[in-house]
Amino acid sequence: MITLRVPVMSRVLVIRPGATKFDDEQRIKGSLDMPMSDRGVVQANQLAAELADVRFKTIYTAPCESARETAARLAKGRDIRVKVVDVFRNLDHGLWHGKLIEEVRRNQPRVYRTGLESPDDICPPGGETIRAARLRVTKAVRKAAKKSRDEIVAIVAPDPLATIIQSLLNGERLPNLWQSQTDSGNWNLVESEIP
Repeated sequence: MITLRVPVMSRVLVIRPGATKFDDEQRIKGSLDMPMSDRGVVQANQLAAELADVRFKTIYTAPCESARETAARLAKGRDIRVKVVDVFRNLDHGLWHGKLIEEVRRNQPRVYRTGLESPDDICPPGGETIRAARLRVTKAVRKAAKKSRDEIVAIVAPDPLATIIQSLLNGERLPNLWQSQTDSGNWNLVESEIP
């Protein structure tokens, strides 16, 4: 029997949680679980204000503390369910966790350049490739989109995973890995056909 996959047309709100101390310091946090910094709390409150009129029933969030805190602020006072999805955990950066991005640039210039030009090819020592992370989130993004057919899907995920999700939805190449490492407290609405 042949199974046809019908593409799902969706609108996905990709939300980056408020900044953590590592974001503020330009460090690679990857899958480390950290609370929001003071700046992150301000960003999360600003996100809640900006998105107050956007209607969605469920917020799918990464399991890290900054993402859960941001999702809770977005849902506060509204009839919105927050669902923690383990698959949306951030990229595992292995031995790079906690390193300054500048350290990688200075000590591993070839690797740093690859992160600028071809981030899919990077695999931190003991970590996860971007390709593996993309495969990991594809099914979960599709499932969330199918459940929310005619509504906006809200996903709170830290970078670089948020950028990976966004590039997956856009069908575009992943942009500069290093720039997305510390991107926080913003959102993008992506209209996409998910295969």
